[in-house]
Amino acid sequence: MTRPRQFVLAAGGTGGHMVPAAALAEELMRRGHRVALVSDDRGVRFPGLFEDVQTHVLPAGRIAGGPLGWAKAARQMWRGRAMARQLYRTFQPAAVIGFGGYPAFPALAAAFAEKIPTAVHEQNAVLGRVNRLVAPRVDAIATSYAETERLKPKFEGKAHHIGNPVRDAVIALRAQPYPLLEEDGIFRLLVTGGSQGASVLSKVVPEGLAMLPVAFRRRLQVTHQARIEDIDAARAKYAELEIAADLATYLPDLPEQLGWAHLVIARAGASTISELTAAGRPAILVPLPGATDDHQTANAREIAAAGGARTIPQSAFTPAELAKQMQKLGLDPTALENAAARAKGCGKPHAASDLADLVESLDAPRAKLPVGVSQPKEAFA
Repeated sequence: MTRPRQFVLAAGGTGGHMVPAAALAEELMRRGHRVALVSDDRGVRFPGLFEDVQTHVLPAGRIAGGPLGWAKAARQMWRGRAMARQLYRTFQPAAVIGFGGYPAFPALAAAFAEKIPTAVHEQNAVLGRVNRLVAPRVDAIATSYAETERLKPKFEGKAHHIGNPVRDAVIALRAQPYPLLEEDGIFRLLVTGGSQGASVLSKVVPEGLAMLPVAFRRRLQVTHQARIEDIDAARAKYAELEIAADLATYLPDLPEQLGWAHLVIARAGASTISELTAAGRPAILVPLPGATDDHQTANAREIAAAGGARTIPQSAFTPAELAKQMQKLGLDPTALENAAARAKGCGKPHAASDLADLVESLDAPRAKLPVGVSQPKEAFA
């Protein structure tokens, strides 16, 4: 049995950061540890995550808007760093783990000042901005891909290929067979743009499905996650085409929907790729063209190269192209089953456990100060 300790997880408030952080929190608490979350206003209210974890909001400005914006961001981050140091003196974490996003920066900067062990986890195939900034100071860098772009060679010695943790409900799908697909049976299609939706999917997917042969179209059962501003138009289009479709702005039962899906059409966010490979589901991926460092295209390379997904750049994602790819996959159950198996082969089902092992290993013996007593003041450099 492991010795109970306290850990702080720091993450920006998007699903790509929050989902793996929540998976690690679950694993650490399962091992008897206490966990606190540091995030922004979005992160502490993220639906379905961190319900049994104490949460803290830290000021963390975005580095944007020219010199005035940078100065404002620096002031906010300095305030966040001071608040985090106060939290650490009461919570006494054994380690602080950052998952990217601006709220992680002041939390990690405070850990450096308090001489607390640190690690970062990178979900994408390109090392993110905050993780690049703190890479020289952290004790360990956990990566989701064997090859991570923008990770400097001098830091590879402390890099660990862990994978991207996903929820237990998604890991459970790994033991289930790919859903039976009969030639004239229901074809279940899951469409998701990630935690923030994707307008291009709401526009192109219904129009692409309209170009399918009538017999195939009548077999479709679609679950579609859409932005609130797109959902009514997409719903009306599906109704016009007489395609059975359930639409929502958020899918709290996403693991269940993924379990039933024969094919997924999605962005190529880190959590999406991790869930597809953990469950073993074939996909058509449309990377977000404006993603920082084009990281979604990089995320999709491994699963596409393995044959578990097809990638379509957004510039080429037309109704006609989607209909062509749908027919190639949807009319060949054997091809879909093979793609599902190849997607599963890219999965890292033990990522949460392996990351928890790494986090526990950071806890080197160190002097514990009484509440209210600070370590020597040290500026973040």
